[in-house]
Amino acid sequence: MKQRIITAVVAAAIFIPIVILGGIPFLLLVYLLASIGLYELMKMKNMRVVSFEASLSHILLWVLLLPNENTAFLANINYDKVQIFLMGVLLLLLYTVVSKNRFTFDDAGFLVITILYLGMGFYYLFETRDSLGLGLIYILLALFTIWATDSGAYFIGKSLGKRKLWPEISPNKTVEGFFGGIFSALIVGVLFYVFSSLDYTLLQLLLISLIIAIFGQLGDLVQSAYKRHYGVKDSGKLLPGHGGILDRLDSLIFILPILHLLHVL
Repeated sequence: MKQRIITAVVAAAIFIPIVILGGIPFLLLVYLLASIGLYELMKMKNMRVVSFEASLSHILLWVLLLPNENTAFLANINYDKVQIFLMGVLLLLLYTVVSKNRFTFDDAGFLVITILYLGMGFYYLFETRDSLGLGLIYILLALFTIWATDSGAYFIGKSLGKRKLWPEISPNKTVEGFFGGIFSALIVGVLFYVFSSLDYTLLQLLLISLIIAIFGQLGDLVQSAYKRHYGVKDSGKLLPGHGGILDRLDSLIFILPILHLLHVL
């Protein structure tokens, strides 16, 4: 726990100021985090991280991460992000033939899902922060709600947890911890209603907190399912006591697309 706290404090000291700064520095951080996430997922599957497929996957991921206002050069060549991504998928399929099945159809499918998963999550991470005027508050709402959910789920699960939530995927998570996380998230919703400048009613903020708490924990289970399928404990070793980048950001990159697609943010 001591190591986890030290790592969390150091990471927050680096991450939070860049979030507050926003703009190009935050966009560069998003690109870096997404690239590390791709590396971690490829390592899980024991794929070569220095290869044609890795290079192409990074290019496709970087294209998906482009903010809408920075895609003018794509329009100049009569392509958009979706078209470039689809062409990349075809190249990955073609490479299964060129590589004589060293790179397989399953590998191509894994990379397509991985690029979409990371591309959506990290794209909306920047888009949320880039929202005119309220971006920083939106990001802080998401972060504080996720942190409260994780803390509530952990401590209430440790002290009161008896019934396993999803033992086949994450054996340590409990039903009591799941609802404890939701309760903690609702408290954050109340605090943002009282102290923030968001133009939401209390009911709306409680609903947003509920969505973040539920889907944030499901996002964590998605990452747990990845790790259990590939037989690894953590997605990486970059953050001592926490694991990899995806171990820390799995909830955030899962809930932000949902909040935008539901037009909540």
